[in-house]
Amino acid sequence: MTTVTITATTITEEPMANNPAFNRLEKDARSGYAGFRTGQGSAPAGATHAATDELSAQQLQEMYSAPSAVQQGSDRVVTMDDVIMKTLGLFALVVGFGAVGWGIAAANPALGFMVWMGGMVATLVLGLVIAFKKALSVPLIVGYAVVEGLFVGAVSQFFEQRYAGIVAQAVLATLATFAGMFIAYKVGLIKVTPKFRRIVTMMIFGYAIFAVVNFVFAMVTNTAFGFGGSGWLGIGISLFAVGLASVSLALDFDMVDTAIATGAPQKYSWLLAHGIIVTLVWLYIEFLRLIARMRE
Repeated sequence: MTTVTITATTITEEPMANNPAFNRLEKDARSGYAGFRTGQGSAPAGATHAATDELSAQQLQEMYSAPSAVQQGSDRVVTMDDVIMKTLGLFALVVGFGAVGWGIAAANPALGFMVWMGGMVATLVLGLVIAFKKALSVPLIVGYAVVEGLFVGAVSQFFEQRYAGIVAQAVLATLATFAGMFIAYKVGLIKVTPKFRRIVTMMIFGYAIFAVVNFVFAMVTNTAFGFGGSGWLGIGISLFAVGLASVSLALDFDMVDTAIATGAPQKYSWLLAHGIIVTLVWLYIEFLRLIARMRE
């Protein structure tokens, strides 16, 4: 059944696309942001939160109080305004092309399913290219948002057809969670330490492996949602996935603060915005699955 295949596949894409982009930023910070000055008066190139446990308190203080380093040939470094504006821009692309994907799926379900599957594969491939490409490519990030929008729109339309009102519920849950995690991070209820980051990253990769196995299981057994189905085990799995995606937002916020503190070049605001959007979409998809399982 097409419906079973569809609901099973939604879990496989976003977790694997989440961390490579931010790992890329940390790696670039250590190597000097491809032009990041490391001379006297600049923040140490290797100063990221993943390495703060190896720095003394005095070194950390010097890093945060020193003048921001700049990219060669440019006096622009990333700011919070840059990240906010890029995030809003990419979000608008996702929503706009999401409407296109929705319309395609509503008018032609078979074509909509192709958009769904094609979008899922394309976002995975583009995500890996963005993460590991030597030079940061803004067109690739914009293209990712376009393809992701088509994917999300097609997915949402299929879910809405089967569970009326589920999209509005998932959107509200996603926005409320984003706001809650942002507040919790800013007031210090959630502290992103190097150990915390390592644990969450390992959990994300572990969940990504589970997602692939779950997809294969659902395809072979023709079981909606894969392991656990719509029972208590399945709901528990979805709750775990929602929690993991939510916690990942704290890592995203921390990476933004780290990039600003270490004087990352302005172009890295695109990478930071990309990471936030990817996590938001992952969280939204997991909310769709959780609510659908509960309705079943």
